[in-house]
Amino acid sequence: MTDHSIKGKTVIIAGGAKNLGGLIARDLAAHGAKAIAIHYNSAASQADAGATVAAVKAAGAQAVAFQADLTTAGAVETLFADAVAAVGRPDIAINTVGKVLKKPLVEISEAEYDEMSAANAKAAFFFLKEAGRHVNDDGKILTLVTSLLGAFTPFYSSYAGTKAPVEHFTRAAAKEFGERGISVNAIGPGPMDTPFFYGQETPEAQAYHKTAAALSKFSRTGLTDIQDIVPYIRFLVSDGWWMTGQTILVNGGYTTK
Repeated sequence: MTDHSIKGKTVIIAGGAKNLGGLIARDLAAHGAKAIAIHYNSAASQADAGATVAAVKAAGAQAVAFQADLTTAGAVETLFADAVAAVGRPDIAINTVGKVLKKPLVEISEAEYDEMSAANAKAAFFFLKEAGRHVNDDGKILTLVTSLLGAFTPFYSSYAGTKAPVEHFTRAAAKEFGERGISVNAIGPGPMDTPFFYGQETPEAQAYHKTAAALSKFSRTGLTDIQDIVPYIRFLVSDGWWMTGQTILVNGGYTTK
């Protein structure tokens, strides 16, 4: 019988330095992962990546950090090649990379659209491609999307619109990689209590989002806590292996498909 536990597994996490990605790295190390390759985007996240590497090592796992802008296929190829050289072929590949923009559709420039598409769709596509080439048989692949995929809302056309293709990438990858026992899913958190959220929202919008979920009043901030997302991720990359090709919205009743 295939072992679907996290213990002894090798992991690669894109966007694994801080916030949700950093917490995922710490959690999987605490649950017995053998080695974790932690990607971060730029020098601004280098200190966070170092702190996460130290925490993972303190939990008993091997850890190494890699810096890269994953908006080109070559950069994603290099990330996987370097990670495999450092810690071995991954059993679990998780992509948390994303870029958000809240802006009226008629004001979005071509350059802004291209940036959003590169970060949210192109990087996700080539991460899935390289994961399919490098993840071990019976492995797990997961991409972070957004609960806005279940919303009817203004101002997020370029964000939700460039995350939406990941659903289709995920389904195709699940079918193509399934013959090797690899499960592929996407998970869409609601608005999370991280700088990623606050940098885009006015105080009035923040107040709305903090009351918009069915379970908001039971949350510490009213928003999705990253601590509440991690158990779902842990499940999907371990005992939840039978679920594949799915996009799951985890948001306390903020939106639904």
